[in-house]
Amino acid sequence: MKLENVPTIRDLLDVAPAKHNDRTFIKYIQNGEIIEKKFSEVRSDGLAVCRKLRHEIPARTHIAIISKSTYEYIACMTGVLTAGHVAVPIDPDSKAEDIATIINDSDATALLYGEEFAEYLDTVKKLCPKIKFEMVINPDNFSKIYEEFSETSEYAALSDIKMDPEACALIIYTSGTTGDKKGVMLSCEALVSNLIFEPYSDIVVRVDTVLSVLPLHHIFCFITGYIGPLHVGNCVCLNGEMRDLFKNLLIFKPNQIRIVPVIAQAMLARIRAIQAKNPDLSPKEAAALVTGGNLDMLLSGGAHLESSLAKAFEPYGIFLRQGYGMSEASGKVTIPDLDCPVDCSGRLMSTVNARIVGGEIQLDTPGMMMGYYKRPEETAEVITEDGWLRTGDIGRIDENRILYITGRLKNLIILSNGENVSPEGIENKYKENKLVSEVLVYAEKDVICAEIFPNEEYAQAAGITDIPAALEEYTDKMNETALPSHVVARVIVRDTPLEKTGLGKIKRNKTAGGEA
Repeated sequence: MKLENVPTIRDLLDVAPAKHNDRTFIKYIQNGEIIEKKFSEVRSDGLAVCRKLRHEIPARTHIAIISKSTYEYIACMTGVLTAGHVAVPIDPDSKAEDIATIINDSDATALLYGEEFAEYLDTVKKLCPKIKFEMVINPDNFSKIYEEFSETSEYAALSDIKMDPEACALIIYTSGTTGDKKGVMLSCEALVSNLIFEPYSDIVVRVDTVLSVLPLHHIFCFITGYIGPLHVGNCVCLNGEMRDLFKNLLIFKPNQIRIVPVIAQAMLARIRAIQAKNPDLSPKEAAALVTGGNLDMLLSGGAHLESSLAKAFEPYGIFLRQGYGMSEASGKVTIPDLDCPVDCSGRLMSTVNARIVGGEIQLDTPGMMMGYYKRPEETAEVITEDGWLRTGDIGRIDENRILYITGRLKNLIILSNGENVSPEGIENKYKENKLVSEVLVYAEKDVICAEIFPNEEYAQAAGITDIPAALEEYTDKMNETALPSHVVARVIVRDTPLEKTGLGKIKRNKTAGGEA
């Protein structure tokens, strides 16, 4: 699907100051002080970085960027994308060898890195001989860039370039739940087209204060935590370290946060703890002591959101729903609105078409990737002959364009008798039990197994002394109404959490039973 007259990121930057009355766009804490940047300042700083990069690297190149989610990271990404280069964002928590693998696979010749990465720099440079330019991302260095390469400097004309909206602007590597990371190529047009949709309700276009919690190197977080607010006019507060979340909630008092389910669980636990200690407080008063008092919306992604968790926030006046997206579709495919049921994955955006083929969800979207970098065969596997994106997800779409995800095609368990079992469906039933903290379902020699990491705090509070027996009893009740092919015959109780990706997804490639 193509859209007409899609603006570039540079267009969004240029119109934002006037469009949003040059309000405060970005807030963050530096040396204990709250720093505020207006839309005009974000534009000015980003274009200064653009000029710096064009001065140092005149020819279009691939630039690896590895840093925590700071203001300088935003200026850096803005500079790369408006300079006509290709950004390759990398998880700052990656090991040096994994970083080098991505740099080499993406053919990056420049490296922009945060101070925290300095200890890995020599190792990575030895492993990446193509790197010819590197630059540290920190407040002191970037303050000099903002001044030296300002729009009144001798370098001002370097930012006056015409961008090709259809050219590759970003190579973002998939989370690698199977251990096989691929570079998803996205054009500037695809990134921005993600924003040009007809909203179903005011919930998706209202002007709010948003706390940016998730790491910006993920496409969903970059779109919803920077490009989207740049377009809509939200004020974005950068959380920084996850350990500071609850402190920053009280400082910034946001209206909305985009999260993964584990964050919602931690937030709910805090609110309930305050309620238990202060029974005279109303639910909303207890929530305000954790959230700052303005929070009324949590939008979840990255992992399955349990319906019970979404419902648990309702007494506190907080709307919690999940959306759906993937890197190959520039992040967003659906958006939850007030009419979305708790068990759905949001409503398809007006610019997205979807169909179900053989149980699989397939998409026609203007945000579709250009392909996997240097992997034409794997690209051909996920793009159909008529140009639709194979998501690999199993689900259904109702008459109101509401999407329901029921599992992953690659995770589908196919038993020797030909029966198909979606492990996610069984896992979701387990997650309804508060005793279950994490669960992974797989098959071993035609036997359905459930590997469970229990919630020992809940067990203690509920007086459960024999956790394995309690889980076996719950499994027996599940099995009473399950199809014969879906009966769980073996329960493994873990004493350590399951291995996860950076977004909190459980990795399925390594289990007690081997390959899942």
